[in-house]
Amino acid sequence: MNAPAPILAQPRSLARRQLGQLAMAVSLALGGLSLASLPVVAHAAAPQIKAQAPGWYRAMVGNVEVTALSDGTVELPVDKLLHTSQARIALGLKQNFQKAPLETSVNAFLINTGERLVLVDAGAGSLFGPTLGKLVSQIRAAGYQPEQVDDILITHMHPDHVGGLAADEQRVFPNATVHADKQDSDFWLSEAKLNAAPAEQKGFFLGAITSLTPYVKADRFKPFDKDGEVVPGIRSLATHGHTAGHTAYVVESQGQRLVLIGDLIHVASVQLASPEVTIKFDSDQPKAAAARARTFAQLAKDGSLVAVSHFSFPGLGHLRKVGKGWVWVPLNYSSQVR
Repeated sequence: MNAPAPILAQPRSLARRQLGQLAMAVSLALGGLSLASLPVVAHAAAPQIKAQAPGWYRAMVGNVEVTALSDGTVELPVDKLLHTSQARIALGLKQNFQKAPLETSVNAFLINTGERLVLVDAGAGSLFGPTLGKLVSQIRAAGYQPEQVDDILITHMHPDHVGGLAADEQRVFPNATVHADKQDSDFWLSEAKLNAAPAEQKGFFLGAITSLTPYVKADRFKPFDKDGEVVPGIRSLATHGHTAGHTAYVVESQGQRLVLIGDLIHVASVQLASPEVTIKFDSDQPKAAAARARTFAQLAKDGSLVAVSHFSFPGLGHLRKVGKGWVWVPLNYSSQVR
């Protein structure tokens, strides 16, 4: 005797009858209850994770691979740091659905030219507390190792940009040479200036000295004193003002251009609309504002991709001129690297 055909392989009318009989049998077995009347079991008892994915994002500039890296975020009391009226600050924050203190990203960027692996800025390390200092773990999550980094380009020597260079007086990037503007190193690595600095600024000097000394001792620190190619394919662009030697870096490949502007701007919700507004961290307020105006005008004109240290991660986008200010256009997210 042949085995009965599967229900769905039988004639449609017969299949419907058999499915109906099956449903009736299930209903009887359940004591006349319908499936719809059964209680719904909730599975929401699983604990909330409350952790973010690794902070890295990758894009191409010509044939150069650029990986944005998050060192974490830190809350900044921008209402006490920006040099403008409280009304202007409050309005800018409100219009952008933000508040003070403002959770602010600390971004670094890893550039693979195909010949060298170059890190721009090194995060805060242990100098700013537990919400920062994630750079090395992000580098590894992005598929690289600290030992693979050939060069490190420092925009300026504030602790949140150099603190990740060293740990326990050892180089975190043992095979890398660090490059920075000589005016910045002459200022922040000077013991005389440290001793003369007011108490609230001494930590900035100590952070720079502690972070750079292992590289200086190993002859792995190479300051530069004028604009030019720092490593093959990447050149420096003086943007002094935020610090004595604050520097932007320019990457060009196959007609495309990326400019890494460091701390030319901090608070997008206020300073884009009012670019004349400076911040307490600026060493020379007028010079910092002038450097921002000059650089932003060029970036908006040529449409360069821009990398910003303290805009929301990944800090990549374009600038567009609107009236007396600027609009930030974040880079469109892509699941592909092309």
